[in-house]
Amino acid sequence: MREDLQQLWNEWLSTRDGSVADLLLLNYEHLVLYHVQRLSATLPKSVDRDELKSLGMMGLYDALKKYDPNHNNKFDTYAAFRIRGAILDGLRKVDWLPRSLREKSKRVEAAVEILEQQLQRTPTLEEVSKIVDMKPDDVKAALAESYFANVLSIDEAVTLQDEGKSMSISYLDPEAATPEDSLLMRELISKLAEEIEELSEKEQYVVSLFYFDELTLTEIGEVLGLSTSRISQIHSKALRKLKHALGSAYLSDRVAM
Repeated sequence: MREDLQQLWNEWLSTRDGSVADLLLLNYEHLVLYHVQRLSATLPKSVDRDELKSLGMMGLYDALKKYDPNHNNKFDTYAAFRIRGAILDGLRKVDWLPRSLREKSKRVEAAVEILEQQLQRTPTLEEVSKIVDMKPDDVKAALAESYFANVLSIDEAVTLQDEGKSMSISYLDPEAATPEDSLLMRELISKLAEEIEELSEKEQYVVSLFYFDELTLTEIGEVLGLSTSRISQIHSKALRKLKHALGSAYLSDRVAM
């Protein structure tokens, strides 16, 4: 840790001065930008990156307040968990779909319902577009965005027909696991969580950063201040422990080496 940064930390830990916290937040802002970039790549374009950054900064500040250097873990690593968690929690709580698009989606869905009752069949995109005074492509886009924003029943499907071609959107997975498979998987996950807690602190960090944050071994080495080969050794050792605890035959097809 650079000397000037160490001085900031010493002052923050002893005084909890707000101006010092601002300087530390500025210094670690790149961690927030990193997670915003990674998460936003998987989200619809309508999600505001500035909003994600705001959530991430709150996570960073939370990490700053709760960080205990006596635990011998790097702040970068600790903050990464807090930042990512704050962004995901914020997305769960906030309806990020723009109001204008939400209104369009409601209009389209209402029109579909009315036409289905009148026609006694699934309406075409063209028929819906005439009712809501929108282009067929806009109707399709409004429906697609609303599916991302709402939790639907896994077996609920909506089908629209356009020029003889049908478009069906469903959350039903033909290869979905049976209830028995789901129960076994939940038991495995519960057992795996217990065994991960038995790993050493460094092994837990490596497993979490590799499988949950999807960092490469080289990136993890940079976070923990260790060489890539050392991270590889820690990773392999952690997997051997988990496989031994859970049964290598049961785990080998679920965890990639």
